[in-house]
Amino acid sequence: MRKISVIGIGAGDPDQLTLQAVRALRSTDVFFILDKGELKSDLVQLRRDILEAHVPEGTYRLVEARDPERDRSAAGDAYFPAVGDWRSARAGIYERLLVEELGEDETGAFLVWGDPALYDSTLGILQEILDRGEVTFSYDVVPGISSVSALVAKHRTGLNRVARPVQITTGRRLAEGFPEGVDDVVVMLDAHQTFRQYTDQDIDIYWGAYIGTPDEILVSGPLAETAQEIERVRAQARERKGWIMDTYLLRRHPRS
Repeated sequence: MRKISVIGIGAGDPDQLTLQAVRALRSTDVFFILDKGELKSDLVQLRRDILEAHVPEGTYRLVEARDPERDRSAAGDAYFPAVGDWRSARAGIYERLLVEELGEDETGAFLVWGDPALYDSTLGILQEILDRGEVTFSYDVVPGISSVSALVAKHRTGLNRVARPVQITTGRRLAEGFPEGVDDVVVMLDAHQTFRQYTDQDIDIYWGAYIGTPDEILVSGPLAETAQEIERVRAQARERKGWIMDTYLLRRHPRS
C-alpha cells in the first residue's frame, strides 16, 4: 500500500523543523508540491531550500503540479461552496499524482506550512480522496511549528495569560465582532486588515508577515498607535513580493 506523510515544515525557517520531520523527510521517495504561479514561486523555492538543507541529494523525486485557482470573490452564502469546489479540485490533482507518480511500495509526502492540523486543508483533502475509493493509501501526520507559535516567540511574549482563554479565528469572523469572553485573539491570514475596526479600544497588537523567512517583518505595540504603520509596511511588502502571509495577536487589556 502507498504511504503518505503530511509533514509540518514550520513557518519557513529550515532550522525550525523538528527531528521527527527531518526523519520523515529522509524516509520519503516522492515529494508533491503545488505551484501557485510565478508570483509565489519563492514558496516553492523555500520548500526546495528545506529539502536541500535536510535531505541528501539524489535520494528523492520532486513532483510539481499547478494549484487550482480559488474564487476569492465569493462572499456570504457563496463562500463555503467556493471553498468546497476548490478543495475538490485539489483532491482531483492529488489523486492523479498518487496514482501516476507514486509506486505502491513508495512513500510520498506533502510539505505543509506550519502545522498540518492548524489552518490547513491537506488532511481533509486526503480523506476526501480515500472516500472516493479510487486509490488506497495510509498516511501519518508530523506536527510542525505553526506561524502562531513562531509569531509569539519572535515577539517574546506568550500566547495566553494566566487562567485566560485564547481564540484562533479568521478576519471574516473578527469582522463580526470581538469574540465574547476572550481577550487574546489570534487572526490568521486576514486579507482585509480587520484589526482596524478596533483602534478605539485598549488593545495591543503583535503582527508578523513572512514569519521565519528572510523577508520577515514584525510590528508590535498599542493598536491605536501601530495600525497605520502595519498598513503601510504591509502594503509595501505586498507590492514588492506580489503576495503576503501574515498573522497577528490582539491582546485586549482588562476592562474595569
